[in-house]
Amino acid sequence: MKNEQKLRAYARLTVRQGVNVSDGIYVVVRCPIIAADFGRMVMEEAFDAGAKDVIMQYSDDRTSRVRYERAALDRFETVPAWQAEQSNYYAREGCVAISIIAEDPEAFSGVDGQKLLAAAKARRAALKEFYDIMDAGDLRWTVVAYPCVPWAKKIFPDCPDDIAVAKLWDAIYTSVRITEEAGIVSDPVVKWEEHDRILKGRAEKLNRYAFRALEYKNSLGTDFRVGLPEGHIWFGGSETSNDGYVYFPNMPTEEIFTMPHRLQADGTVFASMPLSYQGCLIEDFSLMFQNGCVVEHHARVGEDALTRLLDTDEGSRHLGEVALIPYDSPIRQLGILFYNTLFDENASCHLALGRCYPNTVRGGELLSEEELASRGGNSSVNHVDFMIGTADMTVTGITSDGEQIPVFENGNFVF
Repeated sequence: MKNEQKLRAYARLTVRQGVNVSDGIYVVVRCPIIAADFGRMVMEEAFDAGAKDVIMQYSDDRTSRVRYERAALDRFETVPAWQAEQSNYYAREGCVAISIIAEDPEAFSGVDGQKLLAAAKARRAALKEFYDIMDAGDLRWTVVAYPCVPWAKKIFPDCPDDIAVAKLWDAIYTSVRITEEAGIVSDPVVKWEEHDRILKGRAEKLNRYAFRALEYKNSLGTDFRVGLPEGHIWFGGSETSNDGYVYFPNMPTEEIFTMPHRLQADGTVFASMPLSYQGCLIEDFSLMFQNGCVVEHHARVGEDALTRLLDTDEGSRHLGEVALIPYDSPIRQLGILFYNTLFDENASCHLALGRCYPNTVRGGELLSEEELASRGGNSSVNHVDFMIGTADMTVTGITSDGEQIPVFENGNFVF
C-alpha cells in the first residue's frame, strides 16, 4: 500500500532537496513513532548523503494525550534542561533538522487548554537558541508528512481505514511531485527545480513592485488591508542558508511570502478553511484587526482554542507572515481538505499569527528583537498559518505613490 519505491524516493527527496544533507553534518529527525519505518529510510538516506550522525527524536500523540490528561499543570511549565540541550547543542554544532508530521487533527480535542498553552510557551523558551539559529539562516530545515489512520479518516470518512490511508498517500505523493509510470517511479528533482523557478519568478516580480500595502476582498466578507514594511522581501520555493546550501523548508510548497508590518493591519478576514491548532479544530472563524492587533474574533467551532491561540502572548494577536497562493494551485486541484496546515496553506492565500521570519526584511536576520520590531517585525511563541483564499478573492497592491496594482483576480495571480 505504501509502495516501497515511492517511499524511498520520498525519503531521498526529503534528505537531498529538503535539507540538502552535506558531508560531515549532524541530522536531527523529529519523527512520530507511527512513521518509524519512514524515519529509518530518512536515516539511511542521510548517512548515504554524508551525514556525520543522525539523531532520532521520536514522539507519540497518544502518549502525549495521556500525560496531558493525568499530569499536573506545573509539569508543563518547564522543559528539562537535558531535553532542551539536545536540540540546542546540535543547532550550535550546525545541524540540519527534519520534521516528519503524522497528525490526527483532533488528537488533543478536549484536553485542558492551559496545559497545551503552558507546554507551547515552555518549549519555545527552552529551545530559544535552536530557533534563533534557525531564524538567522544558520540551520537548514524541512517539514514533510506521513499518513496516519485518524488523519486519513478525517479526510475520507466513508472509506475503510486502509483505503483512506492509501488515498492520503496518493495525495501526498502528488503534492511532492513523485509520480509513477509503468511501474517506474520518476526522479522528482527536475520537477522541483522547475517549480522553484516559477515561484522565484513570482517573488521577483512582487519585489520589483515594493508595495507598501495589500488589500484583500472576497464574498466571504473579507475586507482587509495589511501594510508591508520598507525593505520587505518576498520569498518562494527554495531558500539558501548562510553557508550557501539550497534547501526547501516545506515539502510541499506553493507559496510566496513576506513580512507584514505588525502595526499595520486593519479590517476583517474570514477563514476559508478549518485550522487544526494543538490537536483541536477551529472552523468558520473570523478576525477583526485594528492597528495591527486582533480586537475581535469569532468561531463556529473551536472558539476556545482560537482564544487560547490569541492569548498566548502579545505577538499572537499580530501578524508575522503574508503569503500568496493561487486558487488553482496543484494542491487545491486535488479537491481535498487536508485538515493539516502543511498542505492546506499551500492551497490558499494565508496569513500567520505570531512570529515573523526575520530574513523577510532586508538585513533582518542580523537585527536584535528590538531592532526587528522597530522595522515592523513581530515576535511570539507562535507562528500559526490560517487560510483566507477563495475562488473570488481579489488582492490589490498599493505602491509608495498610491497607485493600485491588481495582483489577484478570481483567486489567481493576474501576472
